[in-house]
Amino acid sequence: MTGNTQTDTAITIRNLVVDYGPRRILNDINLDIPSGQIMVIMGQSGAGKSTLLRCILGLKKPTSGSIHMLGTDIATASQKEIYKARKQIGVAFQGGALFSSMTVGENIELPLREHTNLDEKTIQIMSRIKLDMVNMLDAEHLMVAELSGGMAKRAALARAIIMDPKLLFFDEPSAGLDPSTAAELDQLIITLKISLGMTIVVVTHELDSIFKIADHIAVMKDGNIVETGTPQQISASTNPEIQGLLNRKPRETIVDTDAHLRRLTGGF
Repeated sequence: MTGNTQTDTAITIRNLVVDYGPRRILNDINLDIPSGQIMVIMGQSGAGKSTLLRCILGLKKPTSGSIHMLGTDIATASQKEIYKARKQIGVAFQGGALFSSMTVGENIELPLREHTNLDEKTIQIMSRIKLDMVNMLDAEHLMVAELSGGMAKRAALARAIIMDPKLLFFDEPSAGLDPSTAAELDQLIITLKISLGMTIVVVTHELDSIFKIADHIAVMKDGNIVETGTPQQISASTNPEIQGLLNRKPRETIVDTDAHLRRLTGGF
């Protein structure tokens, strides 16, 4: 996407490169994420999706390039600047990352206790409002071990939005869920975008979810973004890599048998 201006773009990524030692993980990534919309980043395992998300969140410093988000270049910002920016974002991790020693309500309230000076009653009310939004109000007093997979995902989502963030990030929201529960979570993501006006970034490879929730899609392969567009544009793409993903075609592997034998035998 190159048509967005700075005023309607929530995140602008330019020439982003990430190396792990001699191995290049992200190769000159350029991406604009529009404000108030859902951007899905998709691709095969190992494509670089999670590394890109870690860079945007300031969890991984890139080798070079820029990530402009909330008035800060996350790629070059200090830890203090990144910490300040993180107060304006919410993250729902793949495994939920809920604290097992706390009740659901205590998990949701935690960011308010850590980052605000609100009184106890206000914290409880705000927590219950967010739990109600994700249909989890009745589970307020449950321990994390008592939750199903879908309930844990929704509780994690309530915690991610407790401070009304400008940006919301999901890492594989539907992973491990049955189709019905996954569909409910997809609808919840759409509802949040509409009701709260959030910019939402979702990293996933679940095709059903992608084409239900996405306003825009970025397709990654081998550390590159091979194409961006609306769901309709991606569906109509003639790129064989994208059609392979959409039609679940296995990757073709060309094997040099002599070289492979040398690898197996250690060169002996």
